[in-house]
Amino acid sequence: MKVHLFVLFLSVLIKDVLGLSLWCYQCVSTQPGCGTPFNWLWHWTKVCPEDNDVCVKIIEQKEGTTVITRDCLSSMLAIRTDIPADHYEGCRPAAVDTKLANYVNNSIKELDIYRNYYDNTTWCFCFLDERCNDGFSSRPSTNIVLFGLIFIVDKGDLIN
Repeated sequence: MKVHLFVLFLSVLIKDVLGLSLWCYQCVSTQPGCGTPFNWLWHWTKVCPEDNDVCVKIIEQKEGTTVITRDCLSSMLAIRTDIPADHYEGCRPAAVDTKLANYVNNSIKELDIYRNYYDNTTWCFCFLDERCNDGFSSRPSTNIVLFGLIFIVDKGDLIN
């Protein structure tokens, strides 16, 4: 039983120490294979630059059109002001920035400086598994599966 716990500890340590960064898909649904359904064969993943980064999937809807953006949260911090304050697992509506473009006098509506073009914007966050922003299917984390396997093997050793 101690050997199994050591293997479990070692595998988690290797994953956390050697893989300090999170891998996320980076694409926009205007690219082939990035919409719904997502085709992972078409898109590369990127290593998120921050240690405490999360993968995001932004779903923006306007009437019948949906635009999906997948990336790391740290890449979005500089260009988006509608990021929700809660970055835990799950989906939530975008935050409203009342001061956005408050002092801008611009008549070019295509620039969307007020960020009010889309009717509905939803942010989905994930960080418990690599490449988790592919579609948020209900799959278990690698660590959870590993803990379960070790637990089952340890139970088998106790019975015998």
